[in-house]
Amino acid sequence: MFMSALRLLMLPLVVSALSSPAFAQATGHVQVKFVKAALVVGGGGGRGVLSFRGRNYRFVASGVSLGVSAGASANWLEGTASGIKDVNDFAGNYAVVGAGGAWAAGAGGVTLRNENGVVLQLKGPRAGLEFAANLGKLTIALR
Repeated sequence: MFMSALRLLMLPLVVSALSSPAFAQATGHVQVKFVKAALVVGGGGGRGVLSFRGRNYRFVASGVSLGVSAGASANWLEGTASGIKDVNDFAGNYAVVGAGGAWAAGAGGVTLRNENGVVLQLKGPRAGLEFAANLGKLTIALR
């Protein structure tokens, strides 16, 4: 009887501990500069910073694309990374499906998702000459 009562009293404490911010998903802020070139098959790379729970984490990004694409561009993207439980969830392979373009200057935006459930929503200016409607993959590695 005493053990049953003790278990009932402990249950709210356990639930509270599991739902604390240490275990909850959080949103981070992302800034990245990405340069790419393409003619049907494209490739690119860049560097950025993830600001998450009061700390800054540097990362590198590399990507490939296949589809209708031609040209070269530089992108300065900024946005959010949601669904992060641990900073290591941010690294991984992101699926990219997008379309966009730039003629001297333009704007772009993209939504990406990785195998850890992290969703990036990025937008910002781009410079260069490019047209793209393609499928691709972006890989992010923390430094």
